Amino acid sequence: MPVDLEKFTAHLRKRALPKYGKRRCGEFVRKALQAGGAEFHGRYPATGKEFGPALEMLGFHEITVDDPARFSFLKGDVMVMAPYKGSTAGHVAAYDGKSWISDFVQNDFWAGPAYRTEKPHYVVYRY
Repeated sequence: MPVDLEKFTAHLRKRALPKYGKRRCGEFVRKALQAGGAEFHGRYPATGKEFGPALEMLGFHEITVDDPARFSFLKGDVMVMAPYKGSTAGHVAAYDGKSWISDFVQNDFWAGPAYRTEKPHYVVYRY
């Protein structure tokens, strides 16, 4: 079933928590994808870092982003990020045309100070 990027990103923005996330990025992105029509068939990623194969199953494909600060992202782009040191889950967020959103509206591409400092490996997917 196709993913409606308008419904996906609108759901994510509407349900974003105020200020800071609660380490529920995977849950929020998954539910937003489902609101956009995505079907996971009961097998969805447990953590943010595990979203790549699920996104590919839904029809997303990897794109090359050398410098997130200078790249022109499109509504519906999804980033999957490796964990920073001291973390295990990694991160997933989607771009709604204005902001990166996971379980909260992020300040930028990086999910917070530790990600911004360490800049772990990431992959961006486009539908």
